[in-house]
Amino acid sequence: MQDSVVSADWLANHLEDATVTIVDCRFALMQPDLGGQQYQQGHIPGAYYLDLNRDLSSPVGSHGGRHPLPDLATLAEKLGSMGVSSASPKSLVVAYDDSRQAFAARLWWLLRYLGHDRVAVLDGGWSGWLAAGYPQTRVIPDPKPAQFIPQVRAEWVLDLPQVKARQGKPGTVLVDAREGERYRGEREPIDPVAGHIPGAINYPWQDTTDPAGKLRSPEEQRQRWQDLAPGSEIVVYCGSGVTACVNLLSLELAGIRNGKLYAGSWSDWCSYADNPIAREES
Repeated sequence: MQDSVVSADWLANHLEDATVTIVDCRFALMQPDLGGQQYQQGHIPGAYYLDLNRDLSSPVGSHGGRHPLPDLATLAEKLGSMGVSSASPKSLVVAYDDSRQAFAARLWWLLRYLGHDRVAVLDGGWSGWLAAGYPQTRVIPDPKPAQFIPQVRAEWVLDLPQVKARQGKPGTVLVDAREGERYRGEREPIDPVAGHIPGAINYPWQDTTDPAGKLRSPEEQRQRWQDLAPGSEIVVYCGSGVTACVNLLSLELAGIRNGKLYAGSWSDWCSYADNPIAREES
């Protein structure tokens, strides 16, 4: 095991470890019930399920983005019901999905935002687990009540005024985590407006893993970010604050710990008619 990542082999050898809590985070943006259905059909033994819309986000409003951060007290209660303890010895939470860490990284980041650093993603996710020949089950684990007390790192999250205040300022880099076509405004399949926040540079979240969903090595992660000035405050956003967390995971694996999340992301930014929009159409 390395910080923030566990292998399928490591997890298979720790399925009976009472201090390990496994969380299935599978989800599909265009089929929001699919992840829960997949979990019911088969999951890693002992894994609980958290839904992106219902558990890892709060209801959508006029502003704030498509996936606002969840109510922290409610999330803390859910984590406690799954046996996640913030008392010594702290639980190790292992999150997995089947989408190249798109949703597992959301839980990974949320737990760290709540002060719980003992959290990792499963390298290769669900597909990697099955490919390694490890078991699955339909058995839903019973609740394991524990006390989870959040220690919120409020400075890790920025809202719209804070992002605007940092635009163009020396020492701050604004990173758009969406794929290049959406960043450039060539297409926009989800949000009502295409383009990006002026001044943002593009680091697509998918580059954190290889096409099979395996995380690239720490050295490769460092190479990804080598053009950024050392010590820069890195503000990451995506469409709704979800896949930006994959880039924050990449930064952590690279040993760069100056990353912050614009939680509302592009879906919040473009919900205000007076916000400037940049496009780089080819």
